[in-house]
Amino acid sequence: MQVVSISSLKGGVGKTSVTLGLASAALAAGIPTLVIDLDPHADASTGLGVRADGKMTIGRMLKYARKADMSQNIVSSAWQAKAISKRSLTRVPVLDVAVGDAYTGIYDRPDLRARDLRRLTQLLARTSGYALVLIDCPPSLNGLTRMAWSASDRVLLVAEPSLFSVAGTERTQRALEMFRNEYAPDLGPIDVVINRVRKESDEHRFRLTEMRSMFGSAVLNPELPEFADWQQIQGAAYSVHQWPGKAAKKTAELFDDLLRNISDAGKMRAR
Repeated sequence: MQVVSISSLKGGVGKTSVTLGLASAALAAGIPTLVIDLDPHADASTGLGVRADGKMTIGRMLKYARKADMSQNIVSSAWQAKAISKRSLTRVPVLDVAVGDAYTGIYDRPDLRARDLRRLTQLLARTSGYALVLIDCPPSLNGLTRMAWSASDRVLLVAEPSLFSVAGTERTQRALEMFRNEYAPDLGPIDVVINRVRKESDEHRFRLTEMRSMFGSAVLNPELPEFADWQQIQGAAYSVHQWPGKAAKKTAELFDDLLRNISDAGKMRAR
């Protein structure tokens, strides 16, 4: 089970959109996937078309991390039902969600104790049946993000080609290295996903060159262009792979490529 945190120090760079795009690619590839919505705004849960409906949200599960059973409290995404209804399948695709809500905010503090950083790790240690776990983190370096990093094998830093985002990504990368040295020595690659690219913009072209110079091989391909339909797609609780139109198809193909570059999709499917 590969656990990947999607993080950003700066809000508004499309972190949740990247999480949902990867979840969509995983669903299309038949990779059993769990999305954990750690952001108190719970936008990933909205985009995946889920509500807790009497089950424990991820915030409540974190509170009772020693006893809570994540497998009994996850919710199947609305995307999964749509995927099943659209085609005849020999294997039912799996895309489940640990539903987010504002309650997780009680852990989004800078002074979270070291033992509290293990709460998500404890929950995942008793969870099975997934090849991939995607954690949508809040846009901060407080307790929830560090809790996610503690539980992760890999971290993706989402950035857009702008001055403040580049500077924020560099600060986050330094903070992650310090965190790895102190709390998470087994944490694997720290990569950068460049999002909302407009190639016709001189500023974006300059920042793209700057980012590849600064972050080198940590920058993953492909770059993700600005996609105007994201808000409509997420508001309708659809995956990008299920949305009609050439632009959505092209964006879906880019997320397929990005997922392949994060890990070997064939190996994940075979587990």
